[in-house]
Amino acid sequence: MKELVTMWRDTRMIMLVAVVAAVYAALLIPFAGLVIIPGITAVRPGNVIPVIFGILFGPAAAWGSGIGNLINDVFAGTFGPGSLFGFIGNFFFGLIGYKLWGNLGVLSSGVEPNFRENAGRQLLEYVIVVVVGSALCASIIAWGLEVLGLFPFSVLGTIILLNNVIASVVLGPPLLYLTYPRIKDMGLLYPDLLRDEDLPDASASRAQTAAFGLAVVSVVWAAVGIAVSLGIQDVPFGASQGEQFGAGGSTVQIAIGAISFLAVLGLTVISGERLSKLLD
Repeated sequence: MKELVTMWRDTRMIMLVAVVAAVYAALLIPFAGLVIIPGITAVRPGNVIPVIFGILFGPAAAWGSGIGNLINDVFAGTFGPGSLFGFIGNFFFGLIGYKLWGNLGVLSSGVEPNFRENAGRQLLEYVIVVVVGSALCASIIAWGLEVLGLFPFSVLGTIILLNNVIASVVLGPPLLYLTYPRIKDMGLLYPDLLRDEDLPDASASRAQTAAFGLAVVSVVWAAVGIAVSLGIQDVPFGASQGEQFGAGGSTVQIAIGAISFLAVLGLTVISGERLSKLLD
């Protein structure tokens, strides 16, 4: 994960962080009024940005996605304790595409994400990336807000998951088709900007194992978190949050989240990236 730190030495990567944050916030803020859960989340077509920019810009997109979400929270009036988990969730939402593209074995297309060659396989790989990233983002945020006793995992996790998947699957492929060749021609893909020694030094087998591990942990965490949350809610939805799941959230839910998040961190540390090899 050293590239998440060393990238700050490159002015162009810092510029990309600012660009991703600005574009993400600019696409989120206008829709802040289309509220799904007051003070928590709204309709967010801009959620496509972490996915496609994560594939293109790697670690810069992870930082930019987290910062862009914080900017949106400030302007939308939803900034608060939960914003920390919003930052972390969106950070990993932007990181997943960078870590998974090309590292999914037989599920990968084996080509650059331009949606011009082997388009059917690219679409399959892209959808997997979207689902995994959306599940991880939803799990981190929903877990955090349940830890804070602000909202049940089942409701928030499901809404964030669907919100992310729908926007990213519908808008992502055409945007990549239009932008990838231009970004590549401009020399702004992350392999063009990061030094070779900054890229993760992981063998193909280790990178693939870590990618599948991230996929499994993310999806299972979301599914189990929602199931556990539904199982402990034995009062009407209209009751107070404290009555539903306790002022500090479910102990089981907190434990599941802590274990899952530590697993995600460990898998991220040993993971690799593949786009730089596909460009060679």
